[in-house]
Amino acid sequence: MQLTYIVKENDYYKDINEILSSEFHFSARLNAKLIKNKHILKNGIITDTRTAVVSGDVIVADFNFDEDNSNIVPTKMELNILYEDEWFLVINKPAGIAIHPSQLHFDNSLSNGVRFYFDSIGLKKKIRPVNRLDLNTSGLVIFAKCEYIHEEFSRQMQDNTFKKEYLCIVSRCVKRKTRYNFFAYCTKAR
Repeated sequence: MQLTYIVKENDYYKDINEILSSEFHFSARLNAKLIKNKHILKNGIITDTRTAVVSGDVIVADFNFDEDNSNIVPTKMELNILYEDEWFLVINKPAGIAIHPSQLHFDNSLSNGVRFYFDSIGLKKKIRPVNRLDLNTSGLVIFAKCEYIHEEFSRQMQDNTFKKEYLCIVSRCVKRKTRYNFFAYCTKAR
């Protein structure tokens, strides 16, 4: 997992920090973590983000480093993975399973299953669910495979460019407005 930026002749960036924050929206915390882990490169050489840049420089932010995920107990479970790439995976969560471990779901949450899956493919990354669903709700849950993509999804949620759609099935007619201002329409069952 890497992000690459090639400095263009007409770029106005004075250093790598400006590139990472403007082009990729890196937080200061993520910048610091990548610097500490020596995963910022300029033309193939480990560097600091305060390093000046010129046209043609190749800047790489490398996320291929292990993270401690020992806070989640790996549990083998059937995961319905609908999509996966190097940055994230999308799982169809069935109703009745929690997203996070808790006192009641210490080793049987979706995060436990994802940890087991990550271990099985040799990915040593923290378990980062992007969105959440209630215990008894089924639907799609996204898990980010690195801090960068988790931050990107969070930013999209904050600025409302991340779109979610919900489908609700009810067993009887709902006649009043709910606290979420959804209107429910019903038809007579035949």
